[in-house]
Amino acid sequence: MTEKTDQIRKLVKERLAELDKERKALEEALKQLGGDVQRKVRRGRPAGSTSTGRKRRSRKGGTRAEHALNAVSDSPGITAGEIAKKLDIKPNYVYRVMGDLVKDKQVKKKGRGYYPA
Repeated sequence: MTEKTDQIRKLVKERLAELDKERKALEEALKQLGGDVQRKVRRGRPAGSTSTGRKRRSRKGGTRAEHALNAVSDSPGITAGEIAKKLDIKPNYVYRVMGDLVKDKQVKKKGRGYYPA
């Protein structure tokens, strides 16, 4: 079985080498005719295109952290789930934002609730 696989592998490599030679000849002919030769396929966004990424600020203005901080100020003891509903975002994202606010000592966490620092 290994011998047969080696033979097939050798044939495939030989054919690829033939195709490479043929491609080069065709590219040269196209070049002589004044056509553009594309050697490699480029990946990613085309050159000169603009970003279509998401906006970094929410529709209401300000950052998520600012909105979460306002929610805590308005309702001391509010939980992450309640903040998520109020801000219309997923709770796992709220935990990340609140963790940063706790680390920056802008809010305190007692049990499941968050309080202004």
